[in-house]
Amino acid sequence: MYHLINMTNLRGLGIACIFILCKFLFVNNVQAQDIHYSQFYNPVFTLNPGKTGIFNGDKRFLLSYRNQWSSVPVPWRTFTGSYDQKFYPKRSDKYFFSGGLNFNYDRQGDSRIQLSNINLAGSYTKVLNTNNLLTLGVTVGFANRGFDFENLRWDSQWDGNAFDASLPNREQIDADQINYFENALGLNYRWQKDRRTKFDIGASVFHLLEPEVSFFDNDAINLPRRFNLSAIFSKQLSSRLDIQLQALGHLQNEYTELLGSGLIKLYINNKRGKEAALHLGVGYRTSGAIFAPIVALELKDKYYFSFNYERDVSDFTVATSGNGGFEAHFRYTITNVKPPAKFKTCPIY
Repeated sequence: MYHLINMTNLRGLGIACIFILCKFLFVNNVQAQDIHYSQFYNPVFTLNPGKTGIFNGDKRFLLSYRNQWSSVPVPWRTFTGSYDQKFYPKRSDKYFFSGGLNFNYDRQGDSRIQLSNINLAGSYTKVLNTNNLLTLGVTVGFANRGFDFENLRWDSQWDGNAFDASLPNREQIDADQINYFENALGLNYRWQKDRRTKFDIGASVFHLLEPEVSFFDNDAINLPRRFNLSAIFSKQLSSRLDIQLQALGHLQNEYTELLGSGLIKLYINNKRGKEAALHLGVGYRTSGAIFAPIVALELKDKYYFSFNYERDVSDFTVATSGNGGFEAHFRYTITNVKPPAKFKTCPIY
């Protein structure tokens, strides 16, 4: 094996990444507008199209669920499912392609305002050498956003003594459903020493074409671009112990957010084909939430189950006085058995 960068350069990249991420803190610090997860490194399609196909294996299934502010009468629920796989060229080991599909559904509030989208993702990965990969990815898809009037109450429906649902609401809303085109672009760089020691740094932009998302015919309201910068570092410390650190910065118009978390991985079983690892960690988001504990179980390099509890520590006391929120993630990875190289059993004269 040979390396494009050495460990000194790797540390420099890590320091630079942390510095750039911290720059997000100098803008007004409120929660991002788009679908987001505390364990952002699991639903990779919501993080960066450049992460398509970047995993140890050949095929990958991902499921994610988030229940936020469960103590509020109108909780916020999010679901994501995805599939991606690699496509290897027959005549070269200098590059490969990857493709995938993902679906997102998000709903919150008395109005049941919802977002659902389905996206296709594709990526091209250049194999710089045995330890370094550079990936460019793109996402295109279809999105629908809408809401329901049924559970809403308006001031015009108050008759002076009581609320009367039969009275007109007098709201001039042209549509309760809108459709638009989704798109994203991302770049990811990976340095990987082995299966357990690796480093990813990536940047992505969502809503690149800023689609129109207004419910009013006469108002041109565009969905602002969302910029992501992320870094994930895993290192093997011993045969039984790894450490993983990750950080993510969001920037969408005037809204910014920074997330950071750390995990230790305890390998319960190291036998080939019977691997088992327990992950334990804690994280924080600058919009005012601590997610702890983060608990995950990884089995046989195939199955991964993860859960975290999230406690809101912001000024939103209606949420912080309750039971908090949680996330759950599942991953299943398939690794194909590579055919042996062709050879002749005896010379031909």
